[in-house]
Parts: sequence; structure tokens; C-alpha cells
Amino acid sequence: MKLPPPAATEEPPVKPPPATEATVEDVLPGEAAVAAAARRSLEGRNRGIGRIWPFLGPAFIAAVAYIDPGNFATNIAGGAKFGYLLLWVVLSANLIAMLVQTQSAKLGIATGKNLAELCRESFSRRTSIGLWVQAELVAMATDVAEVVGAALGLNLLFGIPLFPAGLIAGAGAFAILGLQRMGFRRLEAGIAVLVGVVVASFVIELFHAKPDAGEVAKHLVLPGFAGTESILLATGIVGATVMPHVVYLHSALTQKRIVGRNDAEKKRILGFEKVDVVIALSLAGLVNLSMMIVAAALFNTSGLTGVDSIEGAFDGLKTLVSGNAATVFGVALLASGFASSSVGTMAGQVVMQGFIRRRIPLFLRRAITLAPALLILAIGFNPTDALVLSQVVLSFGIPFALVPLLMIARRRDIMGALANPGWLTGVAGILAAMIIGLNVFLIADLIV
Repeated sequence: MKLPPPAATEEPPVKPPPATEATVEDVLPGEAAVAAAARRSLEGRNRGIGRIWPFLGPAFIAAVAYIDPGNFATNIAGGAKFGYLLLWVVLSANLIAMLVQTQSAKLGIATGKNLAELCRESFSRRTSIGLWVQAELVAMATDVAEVVGAALGLNLLFGIPLFPAGLIAGAGAFAILGLQRMGFRRLEAGIAVLVGVVVASFVIELFHAKPDAGEVAKHLVLPGFAGTESILLATGIVGATVMPHVVYLHSALTQKRIVGRNDAEKKRILGFEKVDVVIALSLAGLVNLSMMIVAAALFNTSGLTGVDSIEGAFDGLKTLVSGNAATVFGVALLASGFASSSVGTMAGQVVMQGFIRRRIPLFLRRAITLAPALLILAIGFNPTDALVLSQVVLSFGIPFALVPLLMIARRRDIMGALANPGWLTGVAGILAAMIIGLNVFLIADLIV
């Protein structure tokens, strides 16, 4: 399907494409019942907790990226090797993610456009193309984590060889994305169910692990490292938590879902979306903390070897707890891989359409980003190492999404009444500088 050529100052109208070319934006205008309920909430006719319900959903889709298989790899490796030491990194990264995702959601609410579209309009053509290219590379790194993780889940649970398991994982993402044709609420509900599976699984694992509550509390607030390897893992944890591709996605999830008619309504929508972000990312943060706590409690002093990998953790759970505990872990990994793979594809479509105003068939998009992951599986590269390295790549991509987001979010001519005040821009800028500094330190250490 071909869209009409864009005018010089206007976005091209969005027409419903065939099912094979569905994108996030196509389903955002969505269901009349949700829009009507949202309108009643905005006008004060809905009271109590029910007034928030129509606005919940976008952050839960974004939160999938925060509990993808890359998080399994970095958190398990961190807990098994360093015990509870890096819990503060997980907590800090999650708090940063809440700020970043709120900023991204605000961008869509305030402007009716997503971050990729605004980058194209705000920066030079050369800069926009550069941002697009790195975003596509980040999408491929994301797919490595998601597909390899889902393939590992299938392999551990059913004994399916990794390469065909990767093909099944890619196909599973299509099935979830097919829910778009039924409306955005169906898609959000389907992904929320998978998130629920992951959350429930790690609640069960925590019960079995019996962690040291005092050590957990201590290392949640006490920063510390233990050599270069711990810094590498910390960088991976940040990359696995503050996901650059989902910074683009969240702005697209809110840009046309519920449209405010004036500044007052936009501010109210933002208030509801903050609740969505806090709930969704709190759950994601608890899952990430649980992953590291379980690994620290069970594996750090167990004397078992190889438990710092996903496969080793699966076998370790069998040895130290039970086969049922290992199965629960495998189910969580599989649910995480399927959900995050579909979300990654959605984000890739947003990036391409926003930066270069091009839309390619979903199958082709999926095939392109799937190829590196399948190649890694085919050549027999260690899956857990691939997952950890993919998260480090994602961490390097964070500034290229975060800096443009903050530059645009402070501009009153774009954001109107929702423009960031100076203090918020300063705080966010400091956090961005810390992430960039961590990456520079890591690069320098690896070179030397």
C-alpha cells in the first residue's frame, strides 16, 4: 500500500493498511468504548480508581522491554557472580526508566507526534539519518536478546534445538502482533498476560530462594563495584533497563490513543499516564530485582559452576530447588521472549516510519531484524554471552535516544504548556551524563 506524498509542513494522513503492514499508529485511534470512558474521566464524570482505567496500557507495553531475556542474562550473571552487590544498579536503572518513559509519553501527549517524527522535524537531515541508522542497529541488538532468549526458553523446556527454536520465536511475535487487528486493548491485554506470567514466576522463585533480607536492603541503597567485570555487567543492566528503542515506542503509544483538546486536558492525560508508568515499571523493577536476588541467594555461594548463564541457572534450579522451579523459570523466559520480540518489532516500525516516512511489510521488517539473532544461533555462539553483549550495545544507544528526547521536551514551541521546566531538564541531563560517562569509562577500560 502507498501513502499519499507528504505536504511540506504536514504529516501524511494515516490510512488503515493491510494486516501485514500494521503498525502501532494504526491501532492507536482504537476502540470507541475506551475513548468514551476516557472522555468521562477527563470531564470529571468518572470517579475513584475507575477513572484511571481507560488510560492504562501504553506503559505496560513499554514495560515488556524492561523484563526481556537480556534482563534475565544480566541480572542472573550479576547475582551469581557478585551476590547482592549490584542491586542498587537495578533499582537506580528502574527509577531512571520511570523518568525517561514519562518524558517519552509526554512527548506524544503534548504534540500528537512520536520522538522519531519530531527528530526528523527538529534536526538536520544528516543528523536524522544518523539517528535512524543507529536506532536500526539498536533494534537488531534488541532482537538478538529477545529471539535468543525465547529460543533458549523453548530449548530448555522442550529440548528444541536453538536454531529452529529461534524460527518459532520469530513466528510467535507475529501471532501477538496479530492482536493489533482486534484493537489496541486486545494487544495491551495479550501483552499484559505475558507480563503477568513473568511476574508470577519470579514471585514463586523468590519463595524458593529465601534471600537474606538484610543483605538485600543494604545493597539496594549502598553503591559499589568489584572490578571491571562488575562495571561491564552494570552497563549491561542499564542497557537492559533503559531501553533506547522503547523510548521511541512509548511516544507513539500515546500520540493518538487519547487526544487532549486543550492544555488542561493534556495535563490530565499526562497525570493518568504517570500512574500507568509507575504501576507498570514498578512491576518490571520488582521482576528485575527478583531475578538478581534469586541468583544471589541460590547461586553465589552454591559452589556450582556455570550458574551465571541462563542455561546454568535452569540446571541450578533443578539441582538446588526442584524440576518444577526450573520449569517455572523456563516459562517466564519464554513468555518474556515472545512478548518483547513483538514489542521490538513495533518499535522498529515506529522508528522507520518516523525518521524516513517509509513503511515496509511487517514480515520483511521482522526478517531483517531476526537475521542477526538467527546467525548467532546457527554458528553456536554462547547464548548468554550474546544476551549480555546485546545489552551493552543497547546501553551505548541510550544517549542517541535520550539526548534528543530531552532537547525536544524542553522546547515550549513544540511542547506548549507541557514543556519541561529548567530543573527537570537539569536533573534528566545529569542522569543522561552519568549513563554516557559509564559507557565512556567502559570503552576506555576495554581499549587499555
